[in-house]
Amino acid sequence: MLEILEALLASTLEYFPALLFGALGATLSERSGVVNVGVEGMMRAGAFCAAVAAITVPTPLGVLVGMLAGGAMAAVHGYLSIRWRSDQVVSGMALNLVALAGGTYLLEALYGPNGTPPIQQLTRWHLSFLSHVPLLRAFSGHSALTWIALTLPFAFHLMLYRTPLGLRLRAVGDKPHAVATLGLSVPGLRWLAVVGGGMLAGLGGAALSTAVLDRFEQHTPAGLGFMALAATVFGRWTPLGAFFASLFFAAGNALRIGLASSAPGLAEVVPQGFLLALPYLLTLVLLAFQGQRTHAPAALGTPYEQESR
Repeated sequence: MLEILEALLASTLEYFPALLFGALGATLSERSGVVNVGVEGMMRAGAFCAAVAAITVPTPLGVLVGMLAGGAMAAVHGYLSIRWRSDQVVSGMALNLVALAGGTYLLEALYGPNGTPPIQQLTRWHLSFLSHVPLLRAFSGHSALTWIALTLPFAFHLMLYRTPLGLRLRAVGDKPHAVATLGLSVPGLRWLAVVGGGMLAGLGGAALSTAVLDRFEQHTPAGLGFMALAATVFGRWTPLGAFFASLFFAAGNALRIGLASSAPGLAEVVPQGFLLALPYLLTLVLLAFQGQRTHAPAALGTPYEQESR
């Protein structure tokens, strides 16, 4: 039983960084009042650019390229939603479609439909002091991104709730006109949050291609961006909430992989499609339980118009 739990925990930690970075990116953007449903597209852009860059440069630099790609996608979203005050949901969905079509076209044009060539994975840290500790040994053998994902939400929480910058970011998502009366730039703060959130989403995509798959595949990130968005909502737009929600969704994904690999006879009883949909069904169930008990920022999705005060 302990071995099964260890395997499930180790598999959970494989996909957890990608989900967590995407969820934190969405949290940062939406705490400032800008809806970001384009996380999937930003993760796809980050995964693709990181994998392509890692073919010719060291993989850590490829991860940085992936972050910049996510930030660039977010800048387009910011230009449409902050500068032009376009519908933020439509803007995000358009980015998802552009990333899907653009990524597919570039992949097939450069490398064919089967994905990029294999790249060198990020170095995995094998921690000898954990290798003899039951259950905790599952934490050994992961890349630095996993450890960053395990600590970043706590640093993010301190920044958001214990610093003047965090107070301003939260205030601009709740009462932007009050922030403006203090002489602060509402568009500037929102730009900071949107682009920063996009870089985090790009990092999530890069984590998939450089630390999990060692390549970019046709369907990457395969809906993980939407799960990250659900983790943001289920986590009630807080870093620590996103942390625990991402852990739960990553565990659901690990359970699907574990059931498919360790119990092949299960496919004769349970349709394969059900197993593939299991993480997304868990997402729907949790969101249904959450119901109307949301704590969304008061000005979320509302374009800021200075003249409307």
